[in-house]
Amino acid sequence: QFMDQTNPLAEITHKRRLSALGPGGLSRERAGFEVRDVHYTHYGRLCPIETPEGPNIGLISSLAVFAKVNGMGFIETPYREVKEGKVNLDSMVYLSAEEEEGKKIAMANIPMDKEGKLEEERLVVKEEGDFPVVEPTEVDYTDVAPNQIASISASLIPF
Repeated sequence: QFMDQTNPLAEITHKRRLSALGPGGLSRERAGFEVRDVHYTHYGRLCPIETPEGPNIGLISSLAVFAKVNGMGFIETPYREVKEGKVNLDSMVYLSAEEEEGKKIAMANIPMDKEGKLEEERLVVKEEGDFPVVEPTEVDYTDVAPNQIASISASLIPF
């Protein structure tokens, strides 16, 4: 496919697009709803907003803002590690969906002090497809930014 060079946003969006179609992939006609639907493992990896309408819906996706493809071809998203209720603000760790399994992940905008200590007594976290309420000491990671779930172009929309 020829690259869309209308403007810088169109170009970067084109470069960060992923397709489930083509050789070794799915066909439009045989792809069911379960393949096209948003799955919790897409969080921070594939944008749930940016997908074409029509027969390609859910089969063409865009990488989320901070997502990257590792050497094995798996999509990873960054998190900040949390130990004993304190967020490590100095570094990020990229996790694949498999590595993220069973981890409790808090949102990026949760209240914390300057050293990264979580201030809330109870936090709503993401754990696979569920959202349990836990104590700060039970949190494993936090998101790096609130717009981490969306693509670059979807992040520019003032929701």
